[in-house]
Formats: sequence, structure tokens, C-alpha cells
Amino acid sequence: MSNRLSAPYGKLIDRSRSVTFSFEGAAVTGLAGDTIASALAAEGRWMISRSFKYHRPRGLVSAAGLEASTMVQVGVEPNVYACKRAIEDGLKVSAVNTFGGLASDKGRLLEKFSRFLPVGFYYRTFFTPRVTWKFWEPVIRWLAGLGTIDPDTPHGHYDKQYLFADVAVIGGGPAGLSAALSAAGAGAEVVLVDDNVALGGALNYIRQSDDDGLVARVTADPRITVLTEAVAQGLFSDNWLSVTKGNRLYKLRAKSVVVATGAHEQPAVFRGNDLPGVMLGTAAQRLMRLWAVRPGRRAVVLAANDDAYDVVLDLVEAGVTVAAVADLRDDAGADPRVAAVKAKGVPVHARTCIAEAVEGANHVKAVRLAPVTGPGSFGAAGEAIACDLVCVSVGYVPLTQLLSQGGARLVPDDSTCMPRVASLPDGLFAAGSVAGVWGACAQDGVRAGLAAAAHAGKDCGVPPAVAGDAQGRTYPNPIFPHPKGKDFIEFDEDIQVRDIFDAAAMGWDHIQLLKRFSTAGMGPSQGKLYNALVQKALSTATGITPPVVGTITVRPPVIGEKLGQLAGRGFEPTRLTAMHHQHVAAGAKMMVAGTWMRPAYYGPDAETAVLAEVAAARQGVGMIDVSTLGKLEVRGPDAAAFLERVYTWTYAKLAVGRVRYALMLDETGAIIDDGVAARLHDQHFYVTATTGGVDRVFRLMQFFNTQWRMKVDVANVTAAYAGLNLIGPKAREVLSALGTDIDVSREAFGYLGIRTGRVAGIPARVMRIGFGGELGYEIHVPASRGAELWDAVAAAGAAFGIRPVGIEAQRVLRLEKGHIIVGQDTDALTHPLEAGMGWAVGRKKADFLGKAAMDALEAKGLSRQLVGFELDPAAPVVPLENHLVIKGGDIAGRVTSITRSPSLGKVVGLATVAPDQSAIGSAFSIRAEGGVMVTAKVVPIPFYDPDNTRQEM
Repeated sequence: MSNRLSAPYGKLIDRSRSVTFSFEGAAVTGLAGDTIASALAAEGRWMISRSFKYHRPRGLVSAAGLEASTMVQVGVEPNVYACKRAIEDGLKVSAVNTFGGLASDKGRLLEKFSRFLPVGFYYRTFFTPRVTWKFWEPVIRWLAGLGTIDPDTPHGHYDKQYLFADVAVIGGGPAGLSAALSAAGAGAEVVLVDDNVALGGALNYIRQSDDDGLVARVTADPRITVLTEAVAQGLFSDNWLSVTKGNRLYKLRAKSVVVATGAHEQPAVFRGNDLPGVMLGTAAQRLMRLWAVRPGRRAVVLAANDDAYDVVLDLVEAGVTVAAVADLRDDAGADPRVAAVKAKGVPVHARTCIAEAVEGANHVKAVRLAPVTGPGSFGAAGEAIACDLVCVSVGYVPLTQLLSQGGARLVPDDSTCMPRVASLPDGLFAAGSVAGVWGACAQDGVRAGLAAAAHAGKDCGVPPAVAGDAQGRTYPNPIFPHPKGKDFIEFDEDIQVRDIFDAAAMGWDHIQLLKRFSTAGMGPSQGKLYNALVQKALSTATGITPPVVGTITVRPPVIGEKLGQLAGRGFEPTRLTAMHHQHVAAGAKMMVAGTWMRPAYYGPDAETAVLAEVAAARQGVGMIDVSTLGKLEVRGPDAAAFLERVYTWTYAKLAVGRVRYALMLDETGAIIDDGVAARLHDQHFYVTATTGGVDRVFRLMQFFNTQWRMKVDVANVTAAYAGLNLIGPKAREVLSALGTDIDVSREAFGYLGIRTGRVAGIPARVMRIGFGGELGYEIHVPASRGAELWDAVAAAGAAFGIRPVGIEAQRVLRLEKGHIIVGQDTDALTHPLEAGMGWAVGRKKADFLGKAAMDALEAKGLSRQLVGFELDPAAPVVPLENHLVIKGGDIAGRVTSITRSPSLGKVVGLATVAPDQSAIGSAFSIRAEGGVMVTAKVVPIPFYDPDNTRQEM
């Protein structure tokens, strides 16, 4: 049966366009502008989910995204609020936390065992003995799960945007709109943030809905930037606001902030209060006015303030029969709205509560009313009154999360039964109902906006404070426990009134302890609707007044954030070296290395190409693009002393024109990067770092330079220089043929030297180093001339059979020489002694980054050791990298690098092994593909040219 109302109901829907999606596999047709929940409700489908513990039917409560009851799975996206997500054609929606489907969830059987699931039962049942938790934890998580994630979900597009404002206004109701207009009128640049589709707040759905043109004036004002469907997730120091909208995170910095977030209604507690069909009065108003959905056919309204009678009148006008109004107050009062309700023949029962809501087919079908006999108590219940809708309007809870995060002092106020703003820090202002002003909230918004503009430096007068009028709007304690239970005080975690009393009786009588033991307020909604009720129940249980009981801390984010929003855009940049097009023209197979594209090998066949490239480097000459290496300029009077602190080795006495290996540790003593430091001047070093690690190295250098305050400047010049490594026995001949003003003879330019001059007419820095263990010259030139250098070297080397060499061949060359790759042959815990790199540590140095941790690790003794190994030629299979080293049936380490060496004619590699397996000549076992055990023998490193004669030639 359709529940769709005719116009003028439905401010947000477009009746001319239908939208079809699926829910639980069945087709649902709604209208453009509908949410998932409103489209379902229009077709009479009120149950949206099942509850956390007992799998009870649950539906709309607020229609404003305040409760977890409306969470659904939308495609691969979990935990989507059905009352906030707009429908789209083809959307696939399913319920969560069900066993066997939403309609006939077999998990409902758990409710029959509720006596065996008391508050905090998991703490008391599954943690002793502790070993049992390993069994029960996955079971509990499976039972309690909400949405599911798909690890193969493709990247979404997320990004960040920075915004700046004189005044940020949070909330688009009458107070927020007025604050934005008054601040803008004073000359302030304003950003207005509201989480709804349309501005206006409650004016969009309450009975008195004239906005006096506020929305039109705000949208037309050029000084006001409006963000709708945006959530201010947190307010941090110096008025920094995190705001999420769609897949974007806004980082908003304002000189002053106005919080005009308003208030929401709070539920009442009675037996069956969680059934679908039981909702807040404002939820019913939202359904009718925003989406043209009749919330029911026959209603009972639970009232405790005059606003409830607006709800009654709205229901009657929408064609809903109101069977009764149960007013908790001793007297319904003389408000004209009360008289109007009575004039329509609706029975009004003063000093009456709902004792019980009766369940029908997964929906409320009746209620029983009872006289209120005292705080939280009632007399004998009457006959059942048939209804399919129960509207609850018993009071409000101001949305003070941002205020408390911003440093406001909030205190419970006995006179209003709501929290009151006792004080605000400079630059933070509250307006409207969140500040206790209801009738004159627009006027209060004007005051707050002008005060915020004045704080931001604008010359304007600030009117006096507006008197609060919050008294009588919230019932002191709308909690009526039922002897048979099922009186839920917190829906997210299925917590009943007795659970709060039991927890308090067991000693968990502090609000923060109660929260953690009972999990009240720790569910997906963070207790937005229910925290005030929990506080009141604890006050009753302990006899302590609410101000002394205290409040539950609500930390950011205000609602759930996506990890993608926090991470920002899925940046996967592709960086090309200055020589990239030369590689492509030479037939290179390109691969990603960090953020760079680099040649893996040259030619159509990898195996043939790598063998030829290795042979060229070992027997003739090769050319390698090393532009992606990190490059740092370290200058200043303290440059050498700075490097002494940052790296493990010594640099103070390094001669100008010399190069030294540079090994960096973090503060835990683990290896994080390596490279070389070349001294160009007493106060100038040219330092290289790994392709993937240079950004981290640069950040650390900047950080420690700030701490140490040394006279040194560090610049990241990675992109400023292109680099080419000329490698092989004929490298010197090619360099001479190129034409250079540098004396490249062995006597004038020895191994581990650096010279500056011109190569092929290009200004260059040339270093005698090489990762591959052969005579080598690493030539660094301005990036703008990198391609020119490549072409010049290729032309000069043609007569010598020069060949370009890719990464795959480089890896063979470096492994034959026994050089490690940081991050491959090391992990996040590897320290120098484990990697056999004690030779790179200045033992006499007083300190360097990570020294204290390394010394402590050394004192403990080694738990593993990186060694070189070779395989017997008759080995049945060649292991792969990361295959495990096995000792006595246990894992002792792993293969970090392995290759079939064309230069040595055998398989060699590096592996971590147990210390007692590391002696030269020792044998150890590797579990290879298919579980085949292969024996390896520890051999000295380097495997190739152990005396280093070829590199120093």
C-alpha cells in the first residue's frame, strides 16, 4: 500500500522522475530526492535492519541519521545511513547484521537467551582463562558485524580542499542563517556548513516554517560560501574545522566560529520502544514535509511539551488518525495548540505514559497506556490501543559536540533538563537552541554573527545577549522501566534499563566507566540519541544528581568518516626522468619504481635482455639512468657535524673531493635508508638517498635541523638533476671519448672520488662509485640536459659496444657484489649488525640518530643474521624471494634476494637466518615452491670480485 502524500507535501522530491533500486533483492521505486529510507517507507516497508545483540526489528527513529538502526549496505560500501543516502537508479541495497535475511532473521533466537547475556557478559565470560578469548573474539565479531568490506574494491576518487574564513558558521537553521548574514553584513568572509540537502534546518519540516527570506538572502550573498550536505566532524585548536562532503575533506581555518547546530528530540523509554513504527515526532514531520510520506495510518503520540501538539496537528492534516495523546505532564497546559488538538476530537490523557508497545509482524501494532505514579513509575496498564505509529515528543538534547570539542564548558541544568553553555573560549560562539534560545533563535544568531565578526577584526557593534527560554521543553526523566524488560535505553548495543542499574550496582557507577563496561554510547552512532538517557538512568540508579554524574565525552568525528576522506586523493603520480623518451625509443619495457617509471630491461624478451645487459656491464660498458636517486644539498658551517648526527658513519674528516657511504637509522635503531655523501667543499655535501626513501630522509633532516638548530641548510634537488651511471671495464674510455675537462685517470680520479667539470660540454658532477661492482662513473647533470647527456654517451659509446642497462640487470649486478637494497634485504626492524653492516657504523662517535637503540639491541645479542648463500647446482628447484628459512620445523628467516648469476654460473642470494646458522660453510634449509626443501650453504660476501679490484681499476 502506498504511503505517498500528494502535493504540497514533499519539498525534496521530484514527482516527475521515478528512481528504481533494489532492497534485499526486491525492486523498489521511489522518486528523485527520496532517501533509501523514505522510498522504502513510501511502499510501507518500515523495517530496515536488525539490532546488534538480539536481532530485533529496527527502523526509522530520527529520519536524520542519528541512529544506527538505519545503517545498510550499499553495493560494496558498508554502514550507510539509509535516511541520509539519496536513491539512484540501479542502487543495490541490503540489510546488515542478519542471519537468513531481514524478514525472517534466525538471529532473533538470541533474544530468548537474553537472561544469559547480561550487561558486560563478554568481559566476564570470555576473558577467563585468557586463552579462550582467541576463540571467542572472532565469533563475537561475526555475530556483531555490521557492513562488510570487499578488499578488491577499486580506488575511489577522494581529495582535500583548504578553506579560510573570517567566520565559520556550523548549522543552516534560522540561527545559523542569521549569524552568517549578520557576519557577512559586517564585512566578514563567511563559510556556512550544514549537513542537510537544503538550508533552513527545522524550518523545512516544522509547522511554523516561514524563514523570512533567510535562505534566499544567504545564497545570494557573495561573502557567504555555503556547503550543504557537509558535516563538521571536529573542531580543533585555533578554530581548525574538519568538514566532510561527499568524497572530499575540507580543512577549514576560521578566525572565529559560530556553532548553531540546534537540538534533536530524544526518545522515551518503555517496553517495545525500539519497534519499527516508533519514532520521534520530528521524524514523522520530516517524512511528511520533506518526502511526502505518510508515517502511519493510526497513531498514538507520547507528549511532554507543547511542540508535540504540532506533531498531532500535522498528522491529522495528513490524514492520519490519532487515537490518543499520552501527555507525561500533570496538566497538558493552555497552549493554543493543545486546544486545537482537543477541538479535533483527539483524546488527550494527562499524567499518562506508554507502558508498552506491542509487536505485530515486525512492527508496532498497539500500545498500552498507564497513569504516571511518580518519576519513572506507572500504574496498571489499560487496554491495548491499536496503532501502527507511535510518535514521541518528550524533549530535546542540544547538539553540543563541537562546542565541547572547542573548549566550551557545558553543565547539566536542572531547570531545563538539558546541558547549558556555562562558558566559551575566545573565538567560539553559540547561537540558537544549542545555546538555550528557542523562540528568538534568529535574533540570537544575529548577535552571535556580529560577535564573531568583531572577534575576527571587523568594526561592528554587538547587541546584548538574548535571554534563554528552554524551560519546559524537556521532560526530566522520560524513562519508564517495565518489569518484563525490552525497555531499550540505547538501541545501538541493545542496552535495557536494567543493564544500567546492574552495571552501577557492580561498581561501574562513573559515567565514563559505565560507558566502557556497558558499551552505552560506543556503538556506530556514538549514542547521539541516547547518551542523555543513559546519564539520567545512572543518576536514578546512584541517587546522584545529573550535574555530578557528568556527561559522556563525544570526540570527533561527529559521524563516521571514510578512510578515503582522511587519506585524500588516491595520488598515484607517474614521474618520468629526463631520459624517459630515449628508453622508450630503445625498446625498454618500463616499470614503476616508487613514483617513477624506469626501464626494467631493453628488448622483447626479459631473460635474453638481462643476460646481455649484465654481460655488457661486466665485459664492456653499459649505461644506466639513475636520475630517480634521491639527491640532497647539505650546506653550511655545520654541514659535516649535521651529517655526523644523521648518519652512522663519520664525515667530519672526509676530504673535499671524496665520497663515503651513508647509512641512516631511525630512532629504534632500524635501517631506513642508504646512499652516499660527497664532499664538494668544507661546508657543502651532495648526498644521495634511495628512490623511494628520499622524501622521508628529507623530512627527517628538516625535522632534526629544527630541533638541533644547527647552521645548515638542506635542499631536496632530486628533480633538479638527471643522473647516468657509466659502468664496465671500458667506462673510462667512453668518458674520455665524450670529451671532458676532468682528468679521469686512475691516479687523478680514484675510487670513491667526486669531481666537477664538463662532460660533453654539459656542467656535471661525476662520482667514482658503482652499485654493480665494476669501474663506474656516476654523472649528474642539470635535469634539463639529461636527454642530451644520454644521447651523447650513446653516440660516444657506440664504438665500444655500449648497451643500456635496466633495473633487472642492475639487481643481478648488485647482488653478485653483495650490496643490499634497503626495504628488500632489510625490514622495519633490521639494525646494522643484523645486516652485517657494522663496518658502516662509526663506533667512536658520541651519538647519531638511532645509536642508543642500536647499542641496546647489540647488548641483547643477535636474533637473526643476514648472510650470503649459494645453492648446490643439483638443487631440485630454485627458491624465490620471501621463501622461508626453516630450522627444526620452525621459521628462522627468509630469502631476501636471489638470482641465477651469469657471472658466477650458480644461484646466489641473501637470506636472514638464525645466528647459529650464519657461520661460513654452514648449511640451512629453505622451503621452496610446493613445500620442497632446498639446502643452501653460507658463503662470504661479496660473491663477485671479493678484493674489489675491478671497481678500483
